[in-house]
This record gives sequence, C-alpha cells and structure tokens, in this order.
Amino acid sequence: MATAVMDSEFGSLVKVSAAVWAAMFYARLAAASLRPGAPRLAALLPVVALFCVVPFSFSTTTFRGCSAFFLSWLGVFKLLLLAAGRGPLNPTHPLHHFVFSASLPVKLRHLASAKPAKGVDPAPANESAAGKILVSGAVIPLIIYTYQFKNAMSRYQLLILYTGHIYFSLQLLLAVVHGLIHGVLGMEMEPQVDRPYLASSLRDFWGRRWNLMVPAILRPSVYRPVRARLGDAAGVLAAFLVSGLMHEAMFFYIMWRSPSGEVTVFFLLHGVCTAAEAWWARHAGWWRPPRAAAVPLTLAFVAGTGFWLFFPAMIKAGLDEMVLHECQGMVAVMEQSGRWLAGATNLTFATR
Repeated sequence: MATAVMDSEFGSLVKVSAAVWAAMFYARLAAASLRPGAPRLAALLPVVALFCVVPFSFSTTTFRGCSAFFLSWLGVFKLLLLAAGRGPLNPTHPLHHFVFSASLPVKLRHLASAKPAKGVDPAPANESAAGKILVSGAVIPLIIYTYQFKNAMSRYQLLILYTGHIYFSLQLLLAVVHGLIHGVLGMEMEPQVDRPYLASSLRDFWGRRWNLMVPAILRPSVYRPVRARLGDAAGVLAAFLVSGLMHEAMFFYIMWRSPSGEVTVFFLLHGVCTAAEAWWARHAGWWRPPRAAAVPLTLAFVAGTGFWLFFPAMIKAGLDEMVLHECQGMVAVMEQSGRWLAGATNLTFATR
C-alpha cells in the first residue's frame, strides 16, 4: 500500500514539474514582452493560479506541504514581484535559472559570480551541507521513533520534540536542495537558517536566523512598500500579519481543514513585540539585557508562545499523526526496497 502511494506521488511530481516548466517558460516570455505593471500582472495571473492549485495534485502531507511552500507561497510572491518589476526573477536570465529561482525556496547565484575571499576555501560550505544531511538523517528517525511514547510525555517534552522535528526536517530539506543545486546546476544557494538557538532578540530570530527565505520574500513584497507609506512599525506588523495568513494557508494545504486563526494570532503577537523591540532599540542609553540573558529570554518567549498558539493548531488537526503515519509508510517502502535489492543481489550471484 505504501509503495503504491509513493509511486503515485512520484508520478504526480513528474507531471507537476512538467507543468511548472511550461508555465515558467510562458511567464518568462510574458515578462520579457510586457512592461512592469497591470498588463504584466494580468499575463502572469494564470501562472499564479496554477501555483495555487498545484499542491492538490499530491495526496501526502509531505509533498503537499513542500509544493505549497515552494510554489503557492514563495513562488506566487516572486511572480507578484516580477509583475512589479522587482524581486529575484529576471526574464533575461537563462530558462533553467529562471525556473529554479521561481520554484525553489532559495536565491540562486552563479558560482562564477561568488568569488571567495582570498585564502578562503569554498569547500567547507559543501562539507557543511553533507554534515547537515548526515546529522539530520540520523536524528529524524530517532524523533519519529520517539513519537510512539508521546502519550507519556509532558506538554513541554512534546514541544521540544515538535520543535526538533521541524528544525531538523527543514535543515535536511535545504541541505539536499543545496547538494542538488550545487552539484547538478553548478549554482550556489544562500544560507537559510543561521543558528536560531543563538538569537538574542525577536528581530534577530525572525530577521536574521530562522527560515530566512520567508523574510527575504516578505521584505520587498510587504515590509518595504508598507514602511514607505506608513512607517517602520506598520511595515513590521504587515509582514507578520501576511506571514501568519500564509502559514494558515499552508496548514490548509497540508491538512485540508479550515484555519483556526491561532497561527495568525501567534505571528501578530510576535509582530507587535518585534515592533516594540525596534522602538526600544532606537532610544540610545535605555537599558538592554546582556546577551547571556537575552538569548534564553528570546528562546523562552518563542517556545512559550509557540506552545500556546502555534503547535496546538497542528495537534488539534492531527498533523503529528499524519506525519507519523507517512513516515512509517516511507520506512516500510525503504525496508521493502532493501529486501528487493538484497534478493536481486543474491540472485545475481547465484546465477554466476
């Protein structure tokens, strides 16, 4: 059963990939032919609509969630920026660069343009990606195994478990994408997560350390336009509000359930607190906690509010059970593939 589901998902992946390539070929042609503004936006709307419905081609939460994040959120925002003549997409770029820049949650740059500093070896970045794959690949199965004891865990232990699962899954996904982009296309990927456990403020956590692909797309599309008209605090609040709404949309894609609003409240709360932080920081001489205290206070606030508002939205909808069920199915597929490979190997040696 699990094998049939995975075969179906990979078949859908091939079809979706073909549709994305065709759509981005059209989008690149339209953007090159039309000036930024309403005409270009009208021409790109069919591609925006395609990106919004693509996740429904998949039946598993893993494929639906990844395609929704890559295409329905980041991809759509990149297309809207392209319509305005801004953002990472450039119709003068080669088609493959244009397609991967639109459909992957990364900014790409040619390796030739990224000249390392004198005496700096670029190899450690690749070694770091390989190390992340090994570490995450070892930790995630342990987390999945631990889920069977969740009924005996306290709420705080569950919070740590869910946080670790999200962190290592994101790290594994981005490291694999980095390996593919670097090795196959000869391009480089910019950092996406920068040691969030060292964040000394909410601005530091959300803006410079955690899930950097999201602030990278929200800055030009939401924060800067709103800030230019209404000020910095309004820009921060607008960016967090849009982030909350898009997270609600991602949960809908993954779980096919109506949003609860808790996730939006979580991000609005953090937006208010981040704007308050920025206001306080503008007053020179006002008291600030030392870094040794600021780091644990920041992490405690993120974890506490996440446990209060963010994770309950996942648990109530049964997302943890869905993910566990799919992970167990993937393990079964891997075991079956291993037995098939061992049998084929034995048969080969027996016929010699």
